[in-house]
Amino acid sequence: MHYLDYNATTPLAEEALASMLKVLQDDFGNPSSIHSEGRKAREHIDVARIDVAKLLGARPGEITFTSGGTEANNFALLGAAMPAGARGGRIISTQVEHASILNPLKQLENDYEIILLPVDNNGRVDPADVENAIDDKTLLISVQWANSETGVLQDIQEIGNLARKAGILFHSDMVQVAGKMAIDLDSLPVDLASFSAHKLYGPKGVGALYIKRGLRPLFSPVCGGGQEKKRRGGTENVAGISGFGKACELARKRLQGEGAQNLKELGEFFLSKVREEISDIQLFGDIEEKLPNTFNFGFAGTESDTLLIGLDIAGIAVSAGSACSSGSGLPSPTLMAMGISEEVVNSSLRFSLGWQTTEEELTYVVENLAKLVRVNRKKH
Repeated sequence: MHYLDYNATTPLAEEALASMLKVLQDDFGNPSSIHSEGRKAREHIDVARIDVAKLLGARPGEITFTSGGTEANNFALLGAAMPAGARGGRIISTQVEHASILNPLKQLENDYEIILLPVDNNGRVDPADVENAIDDKTLLISVQWANSETGVLQDIQEIGNLARKAGILFHSDMVQVAGKMAIDLDSLPVDLASFSAHKLYGPKGVGALYIKRGLRPLFSPVCGGGQEKKRRGGTENVAGISGFGKACELARKRLQGEGAQNLKELGEFFLSKVREEISDIQLFGDIEEKLPNTFNFGFAGTESDTLLIGLDIAGIAVSAGSACSSGSGLPSPTLMAMGISEEVVNSSLRFSLGWQTTEEELTYVVENLAKLVRVNRKKH
């Protein structure tokens, strides 16, 4: 299989698997137990917390482990909304957020004023719109750093500065950024940030919420219990956390080396090949402010479902949008919010590259894609 759906999930790194097996087979104790077996398990969590923090430019104490990015996003929104006196306040977000942001915001509509800001044709929200939406009741701003479907990056530096100036909590869904770009949370005006292990070669079922030091009076736990400094109850997924930490260690080494540049060059090669081989295409999103590995194209005169099936038969795995929204039967809300017609949206495919992707593989993908597009256009 030629896999170009890394934004949906990544393969588990061998080193992460080895770390997980060590826990599952040998260090299986409950990390809350004080005996030696418990201490061995606790050590895996402590080491992983350090490795996650190093990748993110954070302090280990600012990392709270969760079951994934979805829980981290829900945790951030609900945790910011729960403190006494918050009910009735305003929460600002955008129309292109992940479903794990939009769905809990919908649940909060009865008690809070939810503002979903529009984006321009490039998929970016104007920081001036954020500033204009802030009022004296605003308690939280939540804006993703990178969109999973288009790879478009939002100006979280400017938006975070606006939030900080107004004394408002700022959360950012950074699930798609981690492992692909350098992150330094210590220097960013961000209070809360969400991450997921399986987007960066770690296991599924584990993630993290960054909670900036000093937020305890403004932020409430949503799952009671004694674990994770009483922020998130439940016996920790020690094996998953260990694999997450190892994946973060590997990602940090790649980003410190030539990995980021190689990924950027692969993306440029892929884009040039697509433009060379296929006419009448549209690349969605800001071409400059985007993840280096993500490309969402519209292929006029085709249907994405037909292309997906043809590519799958050729041993090529891509997607027609966010994996969490697939199967809904509805056109991509993200692309629709960018003002793209439904007909064009229904011809779109997302390609997301990974560390294992090669130029030879991309050449094969583009050759097969070009043939499918030509055949489908003739039928239309």
